[in-house]
Amino acid sequence: MTEDEARAWLTAQGHGGAAMERLDRLVDLVVEENGRQNLISASTIPHMWSRHIVDSAQLLALSRARVDDGLWADLGSGGGFPGLVIACLRDAPLLLVETRALRARFLEGCIESLGLNHAAVKQAKVERVTLDRPAAFLSARAFAPLDRTFDVANHLCDEKSLWLLPKGRSAEIELVTARQQWQALFHVEQSVTDVDSAIIVASGLRRRHGRSGPGKSAGSRKA
Repeated sequence: MTEDEARAWLTAQGHGGAAMERLDRLVDLVVEENGRQNLISASTIPHMWSRHIVDSAQLLALSRARVDDGLWADLGSGGGFPGLVIACLRDAPLLLVETRALRARFLEGCIESLGLNHAAVKQAKVERVTLDRPAAFLSARAFAPLDRTFDVANHLCDEKSLWLLPKGRSAEIELVTARQQWQALFHVEQSVTDVDSAIIVASGLRRRHGRSGPGKSAGSRKA
């Protein structure tokens, strides 16, 4: 996907005007900050719209099958992908979870600069985060293997929660490992930005009976 194709994809999804202006500003903020801390690989800067913006925004497109304006929790937000992109496009509560203080401060600065009053940052390990109610959506990009993600974050969800987890070529292997401990309704979506990447979508997540312990998770492929 070229940069022009990435912008065209966003327009086709109904995003324009103020949303595109926020995304333009977000790109500037990330590139500027990247000179101070390594948020993204420098080699991806010429491909920001395809590699980071649309790669994140496609999760929102997948979430639309479920009409829900509940909390979106983005785990290990790092440089703001996908969380800040989702916040630019979705006017509903969003929580960015990030352990590193410098990156958390950057995320807070972006929220203020972009006027994303519906978004907030929690600087903490995911396993130490508590919510008033289960998240409606959970995302994590370049965070941890699937089984580990479920281990540390399953307390943030219920069986109605929708997980949207971008993966590279490891998607199928991670599912095989995860299913040893977790069961859910899983399916794998092809990434619109990279033929070698996929997105694991899961709902109804629950631990298999008699299985417990960190690093021992499971799931099943949609039948």
